[in-house]
Amino acid sequence: MCVVCGCSNPEGHAHGHGHTHDHTHGHAHDADLDFGANSARVSVPGMSAERAIRLEADVLGANDRVARANRAHFEAHGVVAYNLVSSPGSGKTTLLVATIEALRRAQPDLRLAVIEGDQQTHHDADRIRATGVPAIQVNTGKGCHLDAPMVAAAFERLPLHAHAHGPAHDDHHAHLLERGARSLLFIENVGNLVCPAMWDLGERAKVAILSVTEGEDKPLKYPDMFAAAKLMVLTKSDLLPHVDFDVAHCIAYARRVNPAIEVLLLSAKSGQGMDAWLDWLQGEVGEPAAAVVPASRDETAALKARIAELEARLAQVTSVQGAAT
Repeated sequence: MCVVCGCSNPEGHAHGHGHTHDHTHGHAHDADLDFGANSARVSVPGMSAERAIRLEADVLGANDRVARANRAHFEAHGVVAYNLVSSPGSGKTTLLVATIEALRRAQPDLRLAVIEGDQQTHHDADRIRATGVPAIQVNTGKGCHLDAPMVAAAFERLPLHAHAHGPAHDDHHAHLLERGARSLLFIENVGNLVCPAMWDLGERAKVAILSVTEGEDKPLKYPDMFAAAKLMVLTKSDLLPHVDFDVAHCIAYARRVNPAIEVLLLSAKSGQGMDAWLDWLQGEVGEPAAAVVPASRDETAALKARIAELEARLAQVTSVQGAAT
């Protein structure tokens, strides 16, 4: 993982140093470097892989506890939340504006709200507010992703959450669930195909947005993100005649890392594919969320056991290398 942002999985093969060798001699990639080849899958100056793994477990564990609370809170309020992830410039905000306008025409009673994530500015939130839909801007500063506590704080400021948390709080939630109230919350994450992959915000699903102006090999270059997504939306399809982008290859690459991923091709500008996107969203709103299960002692014990396993693996590799030298 990135020790600052937790952007990877602690699986991997430890080599004890910041590179691996490709033994296919005679090829230019013989000297390639892989600084994610140790057990922590990251190289941090001055920090051991063991410490990086321990820090990842601490940071992501704390985040996941808040994410579980977010998920339960969203469900109690009849809110279906989606985490929109992409690289910068994919067209997330343009798609959101077009989606909001289309949903308000098709389903005027559906309540909508947006949480906008960027390092700086409130430009995207202003674009959403111009549609009449409430939006909260979350600026992350040097941070490269939203986390669950940020989303919890933003949700409390939205009208979707507008009620007093007093003695009637539980009764209010029960009433919402009884009448099957459903609202849509879009969480537009910071533009980044790496860091947001591992951070659970409490969303129903991640939606990976990839424009046809980017390379079709993005799912292979950034596999954690596409493995975590339920849906891949290929945007700016109106530009396909003008760019070198192989849609079939892109879909094949995405399904290589995530065989179950769904795919939609659309253009927010021309409207191509928007009906299928709206159908997907409205179909998901009608589906009940999976049961929310609080963290148990067994889960905590399993996490500790996993950390112990990784530490033991690292110690074993270090011992072998020490003997070899």
